[in-house]
Amino acid sequence: MFVYPNYKRRLALARSLISIPNRSSPPFSLKFYENQYSQLRVCGKMAEQTKQQPAFTKIDQLRPGAFGLNLTVKVVSSKMIMTRGGRNGTQGRNNMRLAECLVGDETGIIVFTARNDQVDAMKEGSSVILRNAKIDMYKGSMRLAVDKWGRVEITDAAAFSVKEDSNLSLIEFELITVEE
Repeated sequence: MFVYPNYKRRLALARSLISIPNRSSPPFSLKFYENQYSQLRVCGKMAEQTKQQPAFTKIDQLRPGAFGLNLTVKVVSSKMIMTRGGRNGTQGRNNMRLAECLVGDETGIIVFTARNDQVDAMKEGSSVILRNAKIDMYKGSMRLAVDKWGRVEITDAAAFSVKEDSNLSLIEFELITVEE
């Protein structure tokens, strides 16, 4: 075995520069490990206690630019807007389905834009839970959408009747710049 000249001296210098303790003594005492373990246990208990139930939003509380919304809605109507895909209906990466659905709850209704697999869940009369939904603006009006980080779940029939008088998608918004 070949040993470089001044090996021990260089090793000691390197250890002192990067503060590595000698191998003869343990890097930390047993008390350190006990403290770390107890802190992890406490942190674990605290993490369990801080879990929150998702807050569900009503349609009349929606505002432009809102995101991270959870809603329970009923599908009033569904209309296929676009189907684009491969030849002979083959499944592929370029397939795209787009549907506009009118969804609502007891406070109002809004247009929901369903994409690809979401279209299958949006059958007329079904109740769905929209998780991590967001509001998109299209030609000055609000549209509800769920992107790839969100989820559309079919649920049991909701116990409310949809209020069709108040359509939030018919309200036109305009961005105004205020000069000081």
